[in-house]
Amino acid sequence: MLALLGLATIVLLLVLVMARMVSPVVALIVVPVATALLGGFGAELANYLTDGIKTIAPTAVMFIFAILFFGVLMDAGTFEPVISRLLKIAGHHPERITVVTALLAMLVHLDGSGAVTFLVTIPPLLPLYDALGMRRTTLATIVALAAGTMNILPWGGPTIRAASALEVPVTQLFNPLLIPVLVGLLTVLLMAYYLGRKEKQRMHQVTPADWKVETDPSPKANPLARPRLIWLNWLFILTSVVTLIASVAPPHVIFMLGFVVALTVNFPRLKAQRERVDAHAKAALLMASILFAAGCFTGILKGTGMNAAMAQAAVEVIPDALGRHLAFFTGLVSVPASLLFDPDSFYFGILPLLGNTATHFGLESIEVGRAAILGQMTTGFPVSPLTGATFLLIGLTGVDLGEHQRKTLPLAFLVTLVMLLVSIACGAIHF
Repeated sequence: MLALLGLATIVLLLVLVMARMVSPVVALIVVPVATALLGGFGAELANYLTDGIKTIAPTAVMFIFAILFFGVLMDAGTFEPVISRLLKIAGHHPERITVVTALLAMLVHLDGSGAVTFLVTIPPLLPLYDALGMRRTTLATIVALAAGTMNILPWGGPTIRAASALEVPVTQLFNPLLIPVLVGLLTVLLMAYYLGRKEKQRMHQVTPADWKVETDPSPKANPLARPRLIWLNWLFILTSVVTLIASVAPPHVIFMLGFVVALTVNFPRLKAQRERVDAHAKAALLMASILFAAGCFTGILKGTGMNAAMAQAAVEVIPDALGRHLAFFTGLVSVPASLLFDPDSFYFGILPLLGNTATHFGLESIEVGRAAILGQMTTGFPVSPLTGATFLLIGLTGVDLGEHQRKTLPLAFLVTLVMLLVSIACGAIHF
């Protein structure tokens, strides 16, 4: 009975969210409350909700202050000199341009926002691609691969969702994947170079005299820039990332302190501080509300015993030969899963079930989470029709969604496969 009730909860959540009938926040709260009441859980329901919220709170706080931290540093022009330098290095050489495209997207995606990455990266580079006759699909593919791989970072949406759904510290989930992710980023750079070489071969009849860049690709003047504080701001970033990975302090503490210091140093006046917080509050609070709602969802499913019942039922259906490799197969289908499930549906609906099922086959549930974030709405998010950022990407580059998917999906799958194999070799995921 509990297993069927849990399955109905997940299916109803998927239908409501994927059909865009209600917002994820509403679905994550209303659906489990309704099914729990149908199951006869009344007096205990408030405790389940509270326990779920308590579990999710540190992750939600970390996300809020990570967005504010990187947002303030972006406003202060911390990345602008690097962007300008990269654009100058690119020149009119296709291989350099494609590699710089990847590096620029990786750098800007430090804040974890796909929309920001596309808005900052594509406009300066599009005139170069057009002037040299390079295909816009190449630009879209490289930016997508770079941003998608960077989305695995500890403060990225999928990683935070996975840690929340499995109720594990985000550093415990991510740190074993550090080497695989670095290898994945290197793979993206190699792919960018390869695509640049292909563009050069295709353009071999075009001579330098024919190249005319009519649009200035340099970043426009930023009235909020703090050029004298750039090196100090980079020190803030380096310190925060190193202490996060080294687990010197909890992630939410690191970003809370980092944000306060960065905001005070760059914008000491009260009015300016308010304006900077207001500028990034919408994005931060939107995700935080989803995380707290997810806490309600996971708290109810765990407290009522629905998760355990569904996992036990799945064990009876899944063959042992497949169950022992559940983490590997999760990673293998993670990119295609981005085309079927939005991040909230997958990480709060499907992943807990996979995690509980894995434990019955002698695996750690966290390994399934690691496998999932190697592709599901990471490398897979910039090709998924379920995310608005994908349409922003194809809109800015002017390419067709189908054409973008045909060119990018195989490469995105290859990047995930490389990271999955390295994860197995490193012991982060067991085959």
